[in-house]
Amino acid sequence: MSIDVEQRGPSRADFVFLARLPGFGTHTAAKLRERADWPQGWLAVLPPRLAAPLRLWCERPESSPLYQQVMTDLAWHAPAQGYHLLTPADHEWPAMLDTLPDPPLALWALGRQSLLELPMLAIVGARKASQAGLRHAHDFAAELVSRGWSVASGLALGVDAAAHQGALTASARLGAHDYAASPSTLAVLGCGVDVVYPAQHHHLRQRLLEGGGLLLSEHPPGTGAHARHFPRRNRLITGLSLGVLVVEATLRSGSLVSARLAMEQNREVFALPGRIDDITASGCLELIRQGATLVRDVDDMLAELEHLLPAHSTEPPSTQARVASSRQPAAVSAGSLSTSRSATRDAALSLPLPSLEMPVSQAATPPVSQEAAPLCFLGAVPLALDKLVELSGTSVSELSMQLLELELEGRVMQAPGGWKRL
Repeated sequence: MSIDVEQRGPSRADFVFLARLPGFGTHTAAKLRERADWPQGWLAVLPPRLAAPLRLWCERPESSPLYQQVMTDLAWHAPAQGYHLLTPADHEWPAMLDTLPDPPLALWALGRQSLLELPMLAIVGARKASQAGLRHAHDFAAELVSRGWSVASGLALGVDAAAHQGALTASARLGAHDYAASPSTLAVLGCGVDVVYPAQHHHLRQRLLEGGGLLLSEHPPGTGAHARHFPRRNRLITGLSLGVLVVEATLRSGSLVSARLAMEQNREVFALPGRIDDITASGCLELIRQGATLVRDVDDMLAELEHLLPAHSTEPPSTQARVASSRQPAAVSAGSLSTSRSATRDAALSLPLPSLEMPVSQAATPPVSQEAAPLCFLGAVPLALDKLVELSGTSVSELSMQLLELELEGRVMQAPGGWKRL
């Protein structure tokens, strides 16, 4: 393969190669895509340690040490089986990510890829959340899905899990006629999409895939979970969402990192208030003090997003204009703030945004297959059975059966004062 002087930008295979090239970062790629012609302009400004392997790839890809790995990555893409590989060269690439200063070079996904075409809000919070925090995350997610918004989170313990559970419960209740495309939940991972992490979420992960959700990662399949991956994962959670709700967080919580990223990306930031003497509410209170929107219910959130709702938002997704995949990334800085806001709004308007009102009709079908539903309400502190019945809306007999199954699986245990999660 010789260098194509007419090629406007990297191809699908090129982006995968760049994602695999050691030492080549997303910030570097964003600057080059914005300022330099591909590939001569890139080769002219890159240091020799990066320019040499890139030149070899452009001229003789079969001779590149990364060739077989790139071919394996490309072979992952099997949409009929739910396996997806997305790059900025693809029409299906999420336009919202092109507003980031460092969009990923490739995304691997497992599940319903079309979920990325729907409007999304993120819910994040503490891993060791209170029972009230778990309930709020679950209920806000369920209500958002019932109003046509998909919910993004990170599949972590605590608030993330409760948000995914609530979104899946509401999605199962929706009738096919309620929305042009059924909203569900997106889990952005700090590992490969084929890696189960944390191990406790094996059942939740399976339920997510069966319930029309999507697992997404910028890390190739087989990549293990590492601490350094999670801050970068957070930028994708916020970048794919029009707003972020922080349910519970301490002042040193990673959720505040997500909130800061959301602010830098010109996304809306929402926070649930709490008691001033509650350490798990200290992060949310600080966000509110810094200008985050205090919310009491979903209506408070959607009112802040009203300016993004276009007149054509009730049309089916297939009729919506999409932002071209060639959109260049916009760096977020004091000098480019208005440009970034405009780009975010343009990307948002390419989504089939729902109206503020509830759908005229919603299917009144009961939740399906919720053997793990009690988990989103249980934590390290024992919770009485009657309180768990109240939170879950499940009968005592049905809940007892679910708890028994979870106890046999070693996922919960009965303790003085009620049930707790292991």
